[in-house]
Amino acid sequence: MDTTKALLFFLFNFLFVEYSFAQLCSDSSCRKGEPMIRFPFQLQNLQHKSCGYPGFNLSCDASNQTVLELPNSGQFTVQGIDYQMQHIWLNDPDSCLPKRLLTLNLSGSPFSGYFYQNFAFFNCAFDYTKYKLNPIGCLSGQSYTVFASSSVRAISFLESRCNLISSVAVPVQWTFAEPVATSDLSEDILLSWGTPQCGRCESRGARCGLKSNSSTDTVCSHVSRRGLPRGARYAIIAGAGVPALLFLVGFLCCLCSKVKRFTRRHLPIVDPASSAAVAPQILITTGGLDSSIIQSYPKTILGESRRLPNPNDSICSICLSEYKPKETLRSIPECQHSFHAECVDQWLRLKASCPVCRNSPDSKCTSIDIQDS
Repeated sequence: MDTTKALLFFLFNFLFVEYSFAQLCSDSSCRKGEPMIRFPFQLQNLQHKSCGYPGFNLSCDASNQTVLELPNSGQFTVQGIDYQMQHIWLNDPDSCLPKRLLTLNLSGSPFSGYFYQNFAFFNCAFDYTKYKLNPIGCLSGQSYTVFASSSVRAISFLESRCNLISSVAVPVQWTFAEPVATSDLSEDILLSWGTPQCGRCESRGARCGLKSNSSTDTVCSHVSRRGLPRGARYAIIAGAGVPALLFLVGFLCCLCSKVKRFTRRHLPIVDPASSAAVAPQILITTGGLDSSIIQSYPKTILGESRRLPNPNDSICSICLSEYKPKETLRSIPECQHSFHAECVDQWLRLKASCPVCRNSPDSKCTSIDIQDS
């Protein structure tokens, strides 16, 4: 019993660990409405470290917004992720993206701009309201206004009236054939990644993942409706299903053996001559007939007509079941009472008398097999 408990405890813990690991690597998010996070990204505190690729760590801030930290530029909020195109959209958590763009440095990260457009930043003190210019409000003050432009004509106009702050290559979402005069640069910036190459795998409806925890090689696995990769399902089946199956087979074999021993010792027998025939009772007796004697009694294989030596016997008096075609019956020679062969064989091994009339059978009768037509 102690061994069985130990095996059950081990099996439970093994299945729990496998299930927990699979859950940790399933798609997750910081909150409803936030981008869904999966490989190559890994959401800290919600997904296991091995669920992501190195350099793709994300986290949830105090407002449960998804955050990406660039090594040389600080934290940015994640606005969206396209796993097929391998694109990610970022913005500033303090709602002043142009300020972050002035110092943006993507070195040390796996990301780069998909489209770049050069913008010149100017600090101006003139009254801009008479011109169609769009200022950057979060960088401007009461006595000055900051503008950013990628238009050659606008830059030429501002250069003669303002101080140049900086020229920056901005990773925009798309480039303009004819840039607007000025922009507040509040729209999300678009970055992409080249490694790991999982876009093609995603486009087939599959999922990327690390081949092993000791390497950065990736593998593409098909996904079940529940979201587990096929490789993970096979690992769980092989790791947990096989031990569970072996344990179940062993347990059933042990249970069947005990049931058989119990049945042999405590087999309920119906006594038809008793007034309590419907309620089986345990008959403990010795003095039954030998198997060789029992086998010498005549047998009948019923046909469709169910014709019996004694026409009044249509029900087996031992099991109380009606005879059916193709069943094998055995008759006691002296009284011609018939019973199911299995039932009467069992009875006569325990008690050397007819279950109905209680007469002792004649052990000298020879065997006769009758095929009813």
